[in-house]
Amino acid sequence: MQEFSLPARYEVPADGHLPGLLTANAGRHPDVAVYSRRTDGGWADVTATRFLTEVRAVAKGLLRAGIAPGERVGLMSRTRYEWSLFDFAIWSVGAVTVPVYETSSPEQVVWNLKDSGAVAVVVETAEHRDTVESVRGELPELAHLWCIEPAGGEAAVGRLTAAGADVADGELDAATATLTPDSPATVIYTSGTTGRPKGCVLTHRAFLADCGNVVAALGPLFRTGESSVLLFLPLAHVFARMVQVASALAPIRLGHVGDVSALTDDLASFRPTIVLGVPRVFEKVYNSARAKAREGGKGRIFDRAAEVAIAHSRAQDTASGPPLGLRLRHRVFDRLVYRRLRAALGGRATHAISGGAALGERLGHFYRGIGFTVLEGYGLTETCAPTAFNPWDAPRIGTVGRPLPGSAVRIDGDGEVLVRGEHLFTRYWNAEGAAAEAMTDGWFRTGDLGSLDEDGYLTITGRKKEILVTAGGKNVAPAVMEDRMRAHELVAECMVVGEGRPFVAALITLDDAFLPRWAAEQGLDELPRAELLAHPGLLAAVQEAVDQGNAAVSRAESVRAFRVLPGQFTEESGHLTPSLKLKRHVVTRDFAADIDALYTRG
Repeated sequence: MQEFSLPARYEVPADGHLPGLLTANAGRHPDVAVYSRRTDGGWADVTATRFLTEVRAVAKGLLRAGIAPGERVGLMSRTRYEWSLFDFAIWSVGAVTVPVYETSSPEQVVWNLKDSGAVAVVVETAEHRDTVESVRGELPELAHLWCIEPAGGEAAVGRLTAAGADVADGELDAATATLTPDSPATVIYTSGTTGRPKGCVLTHRAFLADCGNVVAALGPLFRTGESSVLLFLPLAHVFARMVQVASALAPIRLGHVGDVSALTDDLASFRPTIVLGVPRVFEKVYNSARAKAREGGKGRIFDRAAEVAIAHSRAQDTASGPPLGLRLRHRVFDRLVYRRLRAALGGRATHAISGGAALGERLGHFYRGIGFTVLEGYGLTETCAPTAFNPWDAPRIGTVGRPLPGSAVRIDGDGEVLVRGEHLFTRYWNAEGAAAEAMTDGWFRTGDLGSLDEDGYLTITGRKKEILVTAGGKNVAPAVMEDRMRAHELVAECMVVGEGRPFVAALITLDDAFLPRWAAEQGLDELPRAELLAHPGLLAAVQEAVDQGNAAVSRAESVRAFRVLPGQFTEESGHLTPSLKLKRHVVTRDFAADIDALYTRG
């Protein structure tokens, strides 16, 4: 049994809580910008003093509405400044935030708000308000609904600020004083890749321990008054919430983007010093740059530059480092290619933080090779996001880094990753039995499979529940192959199948952004979509992606056949969670005929 731990670098104060971060920032850094708000002209900074004032004004309105310590308040919105404002205001009255994805269906809204017993909800738009109103009869405890940008009504911030104008500071301070480090801060409903989502209860201690140790370990990336991060991940997800709190704890400047359609422009105008995202974001940046180079007749130059970047990064991990010839070629491509790629990411960032899935070793080396190191981490909702991450000055590409300071990682006898630390959840809301099943002697059983190397770096190899057993008895972990296949520019999503079957196969969907470009390059852009998807040239290109995935496994585990599906796996279709994870049981059910066809063909 392997085990590795690091001593804590941040101690949670005995009276610590999340609203206390704002008071501390206003005292130590009153005039430092801690947020930037989107405006028509760009970005407007909000100082620590100003943010504390706005949070307390909204919190007083919540008190006047009767929101009491310990009560749950829903928050349904895209990523925007007001989300952070309301999150801290809810915490300031001692209440508990229940995030709801802004894409949630009425059924999902009912489950989150009813199961948590929410007495109020803040929504972003009139459409969100209508969704809640349509199911209000199923929510007997819901007494208040506020809308951030209502059509024809008063916005929530102004309405609550006005309502709380006569609430004394002492009354709000008394509500905040009910908090302890072990008070619940949020109930986050897990994505629910199987069955009903469970409400994961995270305390103020969990956030403070997690974020405090992250900031301490990644100190050079969290420089107050200098560093900044642009948040475009959904704040209903624990990863983005962790970044929100870590930015306040440091503190550094945080910007919000709710629509990623113009992300490149937003990065260029905000110019963050840290970029964070999920692997699909970094794959898209790479694939978009490569496609543009091809369209401009510079595809070969880009591909050569990419190979040099990867080779240069790999050589950094050797005792002798990159040889002279490689360093010279790298210098040339830095002028021709790399600096333009860094500019597309804002031009100031030297590091990114990636989580949610595996980035892939090749892309990890590519980004470090262009001077933009992507630090992969690993965590779950139950671990308050990261429980392991790569050190900023000693990343080990292909791993998810070492355990968070103050936490421990153990590999059980069957390869399952177990975690222990202050950052763990305390229980599942209304499901105490489920929490007991997930814990063994204080260790949380993650359900992931992995290994630790001699220096404590963790590698995730798959999900325990997703292991396929073929008819021949071969155990297959699909995640490694799927991650590699998704890195191909044509592939949007893929799912490896083969449970109880004679061999391993895959269902594949294509990226609609790159399919037309590929078709035009091949002179096939006049073909109807159905004919294009069955064209031998396209199938050969998809086979390249499959070959990339197969290179990571033995022949017995490799994908022998694949099927290109006509549509997409999306959240709207019910095949992806809001955090873009595959709902395997739903895909298996909905595409049973396609799976059968893979094997009937022999």
